[in-house]
Amino acid sequence: MDVLVVGAGAIGGYYGGRLAQAGARVSVVARSDYSVVVREGIRIESPAGDFHFRPDRVLHKAEDLGRYPDVILVGLKVLKHIRPAELLRAAVGPKTALLFIQNGVDVERPVAEAFPDNEILSGLAFICVHRTAPGCVLHQDYGRLVLGRYPEGTSSRAEKLAEMFRRAGVPCEVTPNVVTARWHKLVWNAPFNPMSVLCGGANTSEMLGHDETARLVRAVMEEVCAVASAAGHALPDDVVERMITDTRKMTPYKTSMLLDYEAGRPMEVEAILGNAVRIARRLGVHVPRMETLYALMCGLSQKS
Repeated sequence: MDVLVVGAGAIGGYYGGRLAQAGARVSVVARSDYSVVVREGIRIESPAGDFHFRPDRVLHKAEDLGRYPDVILVGLKVLKHIRPAELLRAAVGPKTALLFIQNGVDVERPVAEAFPDNEILSGLAFICVHRTAPGCVLHQDYGRLVLGRYPEGTSSRAEKLAEMFRRAGVPCEVTPNVVTARWHKLVWNAPFNPMSVLCGGANTSEMLGHDETARLVRAVMEEVCAVASAAGHALPDDVVERMITDTRKMTPYKTSMLLDYEAGRPMEVEAILGNAVRIARRLGVHVPRMETLYALMCGLSQKS
C-alpha cells in the first residue's frame, strides 16, 4: 500500500510509522520539521516499544510525491486557516482514498464535497500522544483506532487498513457508523480539552480530582450525549460513567488543546465545541454548559 501522510505531527507521525512497520510504503509531508525528518526521520517513544520511522520520502507539498497514492492519511489540526482540499487536490487520483484522523464532529463534510468521487474514510484515535520536539513523538497511553467510511458503511480499503494497523500492534476496528463514533469521542473531548485550558493548565487527574470540576465534566458529557441522540446517533447509557472511570485509570494527561495553548498555537475550538453547539442550536437541544465553555474559549482564542 502506498500511503502519503499529510500532517506529520504526533498523529501523522505515530500512525504513519505504524503503517510503515506493517509494510506500507509511507511518505510524509512535513512543514516545520522538514529538515529534521529528512536527516533523522521520526523517533517515537512508546510504552509498547520505542521505534524509529524513516519515511520513504519527505516532501514540502503533497504534489511533490509525483504519483497518486492509494491512501492519503490526514493528521492535520482542524483549524479555519487550514484547508485540506486545497492542500491535497494535486495528489488525489481517481482511486485515492482519503483517511482523516482528526478531532471533532462534522469535520469531513467540506472534503467529501470537494472530492465527491473519492472514498472518504473517517478515523478516530483514542490515544495520548504529542510531539515533543521536531521529529520526536511521545506516545503515553492507549492508541486504539476506529475507522469507517464516511458518512456510513465499511469498505475493503478500510478493512485492509485496519488489518495493517493491527499487524503493527495498533488495536483497530472498522465501524459502519463512524459519525456515531465521532460523537462518542466528543463525549470525552468536549469537557476535557477546553477545561484543561480554562483551569489554568490542569491535567486529566487534576480535573477529576476536584468535586466541582468533576461535576462539570460529567454535565458536559451528558449534554454531548443529548445532542448526539437528537442528531440520530444515540450513545450507550453507560458511556459517561465508563469514560470517567477509564480516565481516572490512565496516566495523567495534558490535552492537545492545552498543549496548543501553552505553545501559542491555534486551538481546535470550532471542531471540538463550535460545531456541536451549532448542531445543538439547530436541533433545539439545551446545552448551557457547552455554550459557556465555547464562549469562553472563543474569547480566549481572540485574546491569544
